[in-house]
Formats: sequence, C-alpha cells, structure tokens
Amino acid sequence: MSTHDEAAEAIDTVLFDVDGTLIDSTYHHAVAWSRAFAQHDLHPPMWRIHRAVGMGGDQLVPSVVGDDVEERLGDELRTAWEGEYRQMLPDVRAFDGAADAVRAVQEKGYKVALASSGKSEFTDAALEKLGLTRDDVDAVTSSDDADNSKPEPDILVAALDEAGGRRGVLVGDATWDAESAGRVPQPGMLCVAVRTGGFSAAELKDAGAVAVYDAVTNLHNGAWIDELA
Repeated sequence: MSTHDEAAEAIDTVLFDVDGTLIDSTYHHAVAWSRAFAQHDLHPPMWRIHRAVGMGGDQLVPSVVGDDVEERLGDELRTAWEGEYRQMLPDVRAFDGAADAVRAVQEKGYKVALASSGKSEFTDAALEKLGLTRDDVDAVTSSDDADNSKPEPDILVAALDEAGGRRGVLVGDATWDAESAGRVPQPGMLCVAVRTGGFSAAELKDAGAVAVYDAVTNLHNGAWIDELA
C-alpha cells in the first residue's frame, strides 16, 4: 500500500473554507478592505489587498499597510471592514454546486466542517446562501475559535476537533489555506484547492496543495476525494 493510500484511508473529515471556496466573496472582501483603508486615508493598490484576502484580518492589515498602521489603527480598520462588507452581503452568492459538494462527501461517510476564520455573523450568512444550517454539518468555526488566524493552523485544528475527526483534508481557495493545512501538527492535513480565490494553479501547488480544480463545482460528486488515494 502506498503512502498516499494510507493517507487517504486515514482521512475522516473534510474541512471546507468558506469565503472564495463555497461563496463568491473574495472580491467583495477586497473592495470592503479598500474602502476601510480609505476611511483612514490609506490607499494600498487593490491587487495587494486581493493577494492578502484569506488571511485573518489581524494579519492582513500589517501585511498590506505595515506593522505601524496595525499598531495605530488595526482594530478600527477591522471594524470598518466589517461595516463595509456587511453592506455588500446581499450581493454575495454561493458558487454553483457548493452545497452539493458538501453533501457529496457526507454521503461518502466523511465528517464535514466549515473551517472559516471570518466573523460568526458572516459565516451564518454564508450558510443561508448555501441553503445549509449549522445542524447540517459536524462543525462550524469562526474567528472566535482560534487565537491565531490563517496562515496559522489554529482554525483548522479547532474545526477538526469540533467535528470529532482525527485527520482532515481542507478544501480552500488561497495560498494561505494551503500553507495553513501544511502547518497542522501530525498526522497532518492535506489541502485540495480551487481557483475561485484568484490564485493560479501553480501558486496553489507551490503553497502545498496536492490537487487544484477550477471551482467547487468540480467537486460536486465527491469523486475527488477518492482520487487522493
């Protein structure tokens, strides 16, 4: 039996990132952050903001505008971002096939966790757009469930523990997801990536993704998890 076979057999939980993976919100977040920065007369280029979306807000601010701004304005910027994104929520939609992808792995006998590091209210809004509730999955995390945000692995470990799993595979859309999965302690965690966060297949693989698909639509029948073997 190969190492891949052993790893696949050991997986009992599928963790789904939410923003950019199950719902089409990456660019809404980038615009919300841009507007939040502008409230404080900060104008980083949009491409730089986009490249940081997927990090936790506590890491995005220093990554985009520096540690000094984080020290002075970090909490105010995150509050402003929340307000801006909240206004955009009605325009955010779930990706086609997203809920089907969740149900497909459940039908194969895997536990399912939504491993979001976003605000709890935004995760609940995402569930509604997916036509799911918290009771439909084994675990749902938010930024309140981890001390350190992505690319640290805390939120993934918390989601796996809450789901009652032993080893998971993460479906995510950003390099930060792949890096976060790669930092999960033994027995470790694989990452399967989708390109709907705006990162290239090469970037996602370089960050540690073991497979890359165009969108969660490609995962609707659950066959992808069998291919990990």
